[in-house]
This record gives sequence, structure tokens and C-alpha cells, in this order.
Amino acid sequence: MRLHSNRERPFHLGPLALERLRRTTTPAAATGGVPRDEHIPSEDAVLHVIPEYISLFSRYLAAAPAAAEAPVSPDPTIRANNLKAHAYFLDAALVGCCQIQPDDWTTDDNPAHRYACVFVVEFGREPQPGEPGDRWIRGCNVARTDMRCAELAVVLSGYVRAMGFEAQGHFCAATQLDLGRLAVRSGVARPGETGQLVAPYLRRGFRIGVISTNYVLQTDLPLAQDGSLEPDDPGVQQGVGGTLPASRYELDESRPVHLGRYPMETIKRVDEPTTLIIREEIQRIPKRGDFFTRAGAGDLGEAAKRERFRFAMKHPYALGMQPLIQNMVPLQGTRDKFPPVAAHQDERANAEAIKALGYFLGADFVGVCRAEPWMYYSHDHLDGHPIDAYHDYAVVMLIDQGFETMDGASGDDWISASQSMRAYMRGAEIAGVMAAHCRRLGYSARAHSNAHSEVIHNPAILMAGLAEVSRIGDTLLNPFIGPRSKSVVFTTDFPMEIDKPIDFGMQDFCSQCLKCARECPCNAITFGPKVMFNGYEIWKADVEKCTKYRVTQTKGSACGRCMKMCPWNREDTVQSRELMLRSVHSPASRAAIIRADDEEGNGTRNPVKRWWFDLEMVDGVAVKPKAGTNERDLNLGREQKLAAMQKLALFPPQLQPKGGTTVSQTVPVDRLAGMKLYTEAESPAAARERVGDREGVKPS
Repeated sequence: MRLHSNRERPFHLGPLALERLRRTTTPAAATGGVPRDEHIPSEDAVLHVIPEYISLFSRYLAAAPAAAEAPVSPDPTIRANNLKAHAYFLDAALVGCCQIQPDDWTTDDNPAHRYACVFVVEFGREPQPGEPGDRWIRGCNVARTDMRCAELAVVLSGYVRAMGFEAQGHFCAATQLDLGRLAVRSGVARPGETGQLVAPYLRRGFRIGVISTNYVLQTDLPLAQDGSLEPDDPGVQQGVGGTLPASRYELDESRPVHLGRYPMETIKRVDEPTTLIIREEIQRIPKRGDFFTRAGAGDLGEAAKRERFRFAMKHPYALGMQPLIQNMVPLQGTRDKFPPVAAHQDERANAEAIKALGYFLGADFVGVCRAEPWMYYSHDHLDGHPIDAYHDYAVVMLIDQGFETMDGASGDDWISASQSMRAYMRGAEIAGVMAAHCRRLGYSARAHSNAHSEVIHNPAILMAGLAEVSRIGDTLLNPFIGPRSKSVVFTTDFPMEIDKPIDFGMQDFCSQCLKCARECPCNAITFGPKVMFNGYEIWKADVEKCTKYRVTQTKGSACGRCMKMCPWNREDTVQSRELMLRSVHSPASRAAIIRADDEEGNGTRNPVKRWWFDLEMVDGVAVKPKAGTNERDLNLGREQKLAAMQKLALFPPQLQPKGGTTVSQTVPVDRLAGMKLYTEAESPAAARERVGDREGVKPS
């Protein structure tokens, strides 16, 4: 959390004030050692399962570039700023560029690239001895951070190659370059008194990654050896201008790792969710009923079928993430039961350790719930085989899609899918490692990512106490980042204390706010009240409309406009957090907050934060988008007109492909039947009156 807004700080400058440091043309030393772990890992440490992921990532550091170069600016400064922004979006702490000199190479057989983009990834915070997760985490920072450097190296080099330029990724465990030399010359580190590299503003250790390329980049100067690495300037220390304040370390240390950076413990917990769930009436649905799967099978028409497997990877940045997203699936784990384990019987300690591990690896929120049978899909979509509920617990995590980038976007332009893919990729990485760790401890575990999941995430998010149902419908809202997240789950038999659902006033807030419905490009979000859908109380969006737009729209890649527009999508400053928590604790303030959100122009694009190139992959080459780019801001005053013309459909289990149907079979969407069912949908009030206190019903 920052003290000052960063909305006027260009994204490529990063979260730390590198531009405030003294530079030189002649560094005192050419290179230095990369920091190592200070602690000795235990036998139970997570580092023992990380090498499998590092090995996988290393396979994709190099490949041939696209057949033609993208139509991007030849200006080296614009190129360097763009590439730096891409690294910062992947959570690099520091980024710089330099030229590669012949003696930087450590092997004779090298690609002879001329430029380097160098990035630093900081160590994660470790628990203190005796705190939850300490035996799993302490001594694992090198492995954890090298894995993250490998991820960045793959994605960034893949992005440059997709634009048609040669590029190769490097990190400490797989490099043909002296990373220390490049870190010094690019100005992201300098040798300390012991010869080990030190990095500005970073008080924990770090690791280094590099992209080598022939893509011409503007270079940075090395840091002056006699200059301060953390200026004694109150403005810099406090983060004036939107950089991270120096106090962030003290704030971190004041909270045990397992609590995370957001004070979720201050949010009211309730025995059951704030929306009605009639468990006995929930019908498990096959994966074939997911509307993206239906699009790919041809149920939504030929255009949606054609674009289904392209729409999310239409931008070269998202395409750079594709190898990791797809190829982590085989590492997700097992459904098979393991023999009973006598250890780890303290459910509270287990849950706290799992949460600490999730936060250490990079999750933004972690919760635990029962993996109830109704959360599982009923059948697979590829061969139609039944899916049994096989694990007792679900660990649910949210990955923030990033306020700054969303602040600069329309929500449905060319960066939209990359925001989603980054979160899906990072989530799969974290959940996969955690599931592998549980298996190593002797417990069955399987990750459920966007690329392959056998559980439906939303009910797990709800029951794990990470969010509430919102007007957006199939997107839940968290009290600190709103709808701006993607989820990942892993199920396991590792015994844990479960969390309770939360109540932060979302049902009342969304009943008053219509902003997401007003701004939806395809009028798929209801202006009306909640309905009952397959046993759930929900503002049910028209998933056919939504899916068709996201898959087939031509002026961007995918869509997250509802997330962009929500009043809960705010930057994490002291002032913004205080405002939204006022809504939590003061219902009378909600109407004014909703009005002020439009009056202040929240939801308009912030040009300072627009850091990406508008590019579209066509036949394997990045080109200027033929249809242009969505350039949307606020559309005030459209509520009544859109509500009057809105015709929505819902598709409960009886209108979905039956269990056992595969993607080789087309089952056209029956929209007329869906529209009729929406007009006939039962109200939550009627459902409560009908079921009363019947067993299986959980009233709100």
C-alpha cells in the first residue's frame, strides 16, 4: 500500500525511483556475485519440488523468431521503455538495458546478440523461526526467485521473438552470459564492499534474469559507486510520486507471512455466504457445458469456433506466455488417494503454513474451504469420462491483474488478454508447486488451472472467504481489489482448518450500482435483480453474449471491461483503501461513493499508464490490428436505454450438453429457450419461502 498515488508515473519507470540515482560511465568494478540464501533449508522445504518447474521453463528460453518484424517504432527509447514495462508487469523489481560486449559471453557457441534487457526479482519475505511455514520456506529464496526469473525470461524473450526479432532468455541456472556484468552495466545493481552485488532500494536478496536480443534498445548508465542506493530524501522515502515507500519493509515485518499483505482478518466472517445456496438442488455440470468449451466445439457458431483458440493469444505478449500455460498442465498432479500419513495433524497450523507458502510464492490472497462434491465438474469434455469428487480440501488463491495496467486500458483493448494470461500463468505456477509440495509430504494433491481444471472455481472462492457474489455475475468481488483478479485452486487431502465466507456489504452495494451493466460492450450484465440459477442466488449474466464478444471481438483481445469499470477497482493507496472500507462499515455511504465514482471519472483511460503496443498476431506474424483498437471511456446516462432493450438468456443444466458429450459433438445453443427461462427464473425470496429450513439449504 502506497502513501501517494502513482497515476502520474509512467509504468516503464517501475515501482522504485531508479531515475533518482547517480549514474556513471565507468563503473568501479565490472561484475559481482549474485546473492545467495542465508538460511539452510529443511528436509520439508519447498525448494525440493521447484527444480521440475525450472527445468520445464528452461526449455522455452530460445526459439526461432516470427517470419516478419512487427511494425513497431524504430526509436530505441520507445522500444526499451516498452520492454521494461513488460518486465515490470511480470513483477520485476528493477529493469535496465545495456549493450552486450564480446567478453560478456561465457560460451563460444552463443547467439551473438548485441543488446540486453536485465531484470532483478527480489526475494520473497520468509517467516521468522517458529512462525507458520518456516520449515517449508526458509532457505528456499534462491530456488523460488530463480523460478520466477526463468518465467520472466521465457515470456519476455517469447514476446520479442513473436514480434519477429531474435531473442533468448537467461537466468542464473541457465545462461550463456555473465549476468553480474550486465546487471552492473545496465544500472540495476553494483558490487558491494564484499564483491557481492547490491541493488538499489532492495533490502532483501535478489536474483537476475536477462533477455539477449538484436532488437535495438536504448541503454542505461551504470550506478555511481559512491552514490546512495536509497537516497536520504523524504520524498523518495515516503514514495512521493507513487513509488514504493521505504516503510514497506517495516509494514511487512509487522505481519506474519501467513496473513498476507491485505488485512483480510478485518473483514466480517459469516457461517454461510451472503447469497443463498441450496446444495440439494445444485446439479453438477460437465466441463463440456463451459461456454468457452462450447465455443470451441461450434455450439456458438463458426466465428466463435474459429476464434476460440486464438482470441486470448492474439497479442505477442500473451503468446509469449502460452508455452508455460500449456506445458504446466502435465505437472498439475494426481487424483489418486495416498496411504494415510501420521504427521501434520494440526489443521490450523497446516492451514497457516499453506497460506504462508502461497504468499511466499506470489499469491495475493489465499483461502481454504472444503472441496464439496458440487464444486467438481461431472464429466470431462475431451472423452466424456465421469469426474468423481476426489479430494477433501481446496486451497483457493487470487492473482491481482494489476490496477496500473487496467487504469490505462479500455478493458477490451489489446492488453486485456495478456492481463488474464499473466494471472493464469502465475497462478498455475504457484498452485502447481504447492500441490507438488503436498504430494512430497505424503498427501494427494492436484492443481486446477485455467488451462485444465476439474473444479468450478467460483463456489470455492466464495466458500474460502475471498470474495462475494457481484452484479458482474460470474465474477466475484474481493474487498481490497474488487473484481480485478483471476483464480487458481488446488485440491488435496492435506488436512486444514477451513475459512468462513465473508460479508463486506457487497449485495447492498451492487444492488445500487449499475456501472458494470452500463459499460458492458455487449449488454450481457443484468440491470435487474438476482435470480436463482442451479441452486445459487446470483445476478446472472448472459454467458452466451459475453463469451461471443470476448472470443470474436476484433478491436482487442478478450475483454475485462466490467473489472475495469467497477468502483472497487482502485489503486492500493491509503486514501483509496479508507474510502472503500467506509463502504464496508457504513452502508449509508454507498450511494454517495457510487455517484462519486462517475463524477471523478473513474473508468476513463489514463494515458500515462498505456505502455503496450497495439499488435495482433495474424498467421504467426505481429501486425497492426486491421480493425483498429477499442478506445472506450465512460458512457454516462445509458442505463435506462440499455435496460429497456436488454434481452438476456440463462442456460441451466437442462440447456447444456449432457454429461458424456465431447468436444467432437456440436450442441447448438438454444437461445430462445434460455431467454424464456430467464423471464421465468425464480426469485431468491421465493426460493427461501419455498425451501424453508429444509436440510441442504443454507440461508443468507
